[in-house]
Amino acid sequence: MVRSVSTDELTPREVASLRALFDAAWPDPDDLFTDEDFDHAVGGLHFLVEEGGAIVSHASVVERELHTGAYRLQTGYVEAVATLPGHQRRGFGTAIMKEVGDHIDRSFELGALGTGLHAFYERLGWKVWKGPTFIRTERGPVPTPDEDGYILVLFSASSPDLDVTLPISCDWRPGDVW
Repeated sequence: MVRSVSTDELTPREVASLRALFDAAWPDPDDLFTDEDFDHAVGGLHFLVEEGGAIVSHASVVERELHTGAYRLQTGYVEAVATLPGHQRRGFGTAIMKEVGDHIDRSFELGALGTGLHAFYERLGWKVWKGPTFIRTERGPVPTPDEDGYILVLFSASSPDLDVTLPISCDWRPGDVW
């Protein structure tokens, strides 16, 4: 049911289908899925559910390095989790996120994502990062207090023993840094 494909393997038709999916999933003019959001979702592995030749559900995992305490963690960062509104509540998002979790467990020290929808992810084993969040810049760490309590992590088989109350940081990027 869930197919995975690298960004390089996406066809032009699949890219167009993804853009349509994201536009439908984020219709609020104050919270649109931007070109920068799309850029954040590419460069890794995409998990797709298709129905009738169209992509109806998606999540991607891209590699980022998160820092906390003395650790620099190769992290599978989850982006662009979406299901077409008419296809929600049919288990597609859950199926995708289970595959995402398995991929993170095999391939990364940690999984992470930013969301306000905690209940959906927590039932799949994700935990809220309770410490303060920062971005790393050339001038040093910059607090991102609006992201505090918004970042969730998934421990993998290779995760060190992490204290989720410590500060955590990500690399800077344009648009939504987390």
